[in-house]
Amino acid sequence: MKIKDMIFAALFTAIMTVLGFIPPIFLSFTPVPITLQTLGVMLSGSLLGARLGGLSQLVFLLLVAVGAPVLSGGRGGIGVLAGPSGGFIISYTIAALAIGWGLTKIKKANFIKILAVNIIGGILLVYCFGVPVQALVMKVKLMQAAKTSLIYIPGDIIKATIASILTISIRKRVSKKWLPYGEKQ
Repeated sequence: MKIKDMIFAALFTAIMTVLGFIPPIFLSFTPVPITLQTLGVMLSGSLLGARLGGLSQLVFLLLVAVGAPVLSGGRGGIGVLAGPSGGFIISYTIAALAIGWGLTKIKKANFIKILAVNIIGGILLVYCFGVPVQALVMKVKLMQAAKTSLIYIPGDIIKATIASILTISIRKRVSKKWLPYGEKQ
């Protein structure tokens, strides 16, 4: 792995940590808070590609697992991963991989295509892991956990939109030689 690749992966691990400084919004009816960290997941996959985006999220996940207070609200540790939010957090690595992979399959990236990949990888895929774990941990039916999670969809779509706009803007401004994966513009 090149030094440049390690720096990009570390940078996005740091961005995830910085996004964790923004306080979470806790809702009275669910223990899973609203955070901005899924925005970081979408950006890492969109800008770094599958390999480096996934690596940045894996390092972030390891930091959480060893107890570093890098999650929103200063949370960290195995207990968080075993809690109602655990499935969502564990899915970050897979989501970044999926987003990065999806974008490499697009011949000419535009806002709609990037947004679609961010929604599929950064929302749907994250929910496919998060909702069942939330249901299991909270000892509720899967459908009840899914219905409860609907409250997060509008905010997640806003985050996917922001990630898509930033991806297009950064890709236009950064030389192709600095992109960590082959861009097919």
